[in-house]
Amino acid sequence: MKRVLVNGARGKMGEEVVKLIDRKEDLELAGAVDLVDVDEDIGELLSLSGEVEIETDLKLAIADKSPDVIVDFTTPQVVMENIKTGLEAGVDMVVGTTGITEVDIENLEVLAMETETNIIIAPNFAIGAILMMEFSKMAAKYLDQAEIIELHHDQKLDAPSGTAIKTAELINQVRKNKKVEKDVIEKIPGARGGEQEGLNIHSVRLPGLVAHQEVIFGGVGQTLKIRHDSIDRRSFMPGVKLAIDKLKNIDGVVYGLDNLMKF
Repeated sequence: MKRVLVNGARGKMGEEVVKLIDRKEDLELAGAVDLVDVDEDIGELLSLSGEVEIETDLKLAIADKSPDVIVDFTTPQVVMENIKTGLEAGVDMVVGTTGITEVDIENLEVLAMETETNIIIAPNFAIGAILMMEFSKMAAKYLDQAEIIELHHDQKLDAPSGTAIKTAELINQVRKNKKVEKDVIEKIPGARGGEQEGLNIHSVRLPGLVAHQEVIFGGVGQTLKIRHDSIDRRSFMPGVKLAIDKLKNIDGVVYGLDNLMKF
């Protein structure tokens, strides 16, 4: 049985992870860390079994609870410090917090090697979203002009989403014509969205949304749309469980759930 500490346990994703652990016989909730409802029993708050009080200090929680795994769903502002705390304590981690850069990943590879720990970082844990990205990469071999529209709830702080950035990276790996001359006049700056190697990315933030992304490909006389919708945060939990299960089978840092799946 793996003992899991959830960092960001009172966030919307953190709560779903706590519920996932409660459902699985091979997982045990070792600890819960958050800045909300401190000293409250998270089991009671979520109507679950067990008694685990919410703590505020991740380092102290690790020392006290000795978890096998830390699952982090916090914020981009603190995620790197959280990861450093976890890995330096010798605990493997699964991270769903976005905002981690390529430079951050390079630094984490060094830290993971020094601490002999493993970490899986995923912009998106929904299996359908992973398939959407893979199908987009396939399509980009034949239709190399595309744009990405990602839509999330209004509490999401970073834009574009990690999923959109990862999708753009996959598309740009295979498309032939990355640089397209565009004679565009933006009457409002940013109207055409952000751009990554000639691929435009648009971000929408509205209440009522969860996590959605559409990739639109254009060719002569045709378009192709590939879309994924997460309408409930429970859709991410099979991917979180997959990552927890695969931690001991990897070496160091893995970025993207696609690297744990066979296509």
